[in-house]
Amino acid sequence: MDTALTRLVGVRYPIVQTGMGWVSGPRLVAATANAGGLGILASATMTPDELRAAVRKVRSRTQAPFGVNLRADAGDARERVRIVVEEGVRVASFALAPSRELIAELKDAGVVVVPSIGARRHAEKVAAWGADAVLVQGGEGGGHTGEVATTVLLPQVVDAVDIPVIAAGGFHDGRGLVAALAYGASGIAMGTRFLLTSDSAVPDAVKAAYLAATVRDVTVTTAVDGMPHRMLRSDLVRSLEQAGRTRTLARAVRHAAGFRKLSGLSWARMVRDGLAMKHGRELTWSQVLLAANTPMLLRASMVEGRTDLGVMAAGQVAGVIEDLPSCEELISRIVREAVEVRDRLTG
Repeated sequence: MDTALTRLVGVRYPIVQTGMGWVSGPRLVAATANAGGLGILASATMTPDELRAAVRKVRSRTQAPFGVNLRADAGDARERVRIVVEEGVRVASFALAPSRELIAELKDAGVVVVPSIGARRHAEKVAAWGADAVLVQGGEGGGHTGEVATTVLLPQVVDAVDIPVIAAGGFHDGRGLVAALAYGASGIAMGTRFLLTSDSAVPDAVKAAYLAATVRDVTVTTAVDGMPHRMLRSDLVRSLEQAGRTRTLARAVRHAAGFRKLSGLSWARMVRDGLAMKHGRELTWSQVLLAANTPMLLRASMVEGRTDLGVMAAGQVAGVIEDLPSCEELISRIVREAVEVRDRLTG
């Protein structure tokens, strides 16, 4: 399947596995790459040393191209960019728009830059700054999300920019791939669908919770970190939504302390990152503090398997996924379905 995306990054199929914190580790990324897709390593929950080690572990398992997801607003963003360049990573993706200078630094080193965006104006901005492609996530997508559906947002962005567009939010099969290509996208990106594979290191109990979910069990809440966050509905989510302001902020402080210890960051660095986050997203200080909930609550479920103590970010497609294929089986199936649909439409 030859598209502008496959030519840009050098993969066989226009299918991207997104960089999910605590989920997109070396095993999943390498399995995706070996299956012909573009695997993205999540780095936000890693120290710089852990990131370098993870990149090398992926490299030891595959010769195919892969990427690293970076936080543009992190205080050590340039250090992480240097690791990506030094280790010869093919793609740098960003959850927030990187600066013009950061894009130029990566492009000068031959790294493909792919910011994720949730609005047409954001796509236009990063395209003007030199981004090589954009990943467009509609409201169906898991984690932090917007209000505009992929079917409305995607064509807007395709019409607005002249770089490859990757569609995310609501994709899980070959029919979706064909639909995205028909809208003008150059490929699709999936998070929840790759989380629910046998190559994912997410604990079995957590995978079982996802497989048991219906589309009505996926909700959007601001109770975790003050921003719209799509996840599985659970007793913990309900308790967070019912908690008072004082109790919620106290919990956020505890989680911030826990994440500081786990990540090795100093309080000064966390404050600087908080300032950058506040400026970049125009958040209140309460929202910045609440953001400390996210990495620790995700870790409780995605690493420790505690569905009672952690949250489970989920796209709406969680409600229609029923199996745990390998990445090889999943990508082969999607491509086969897409070819069948295409041939049926053109035959």
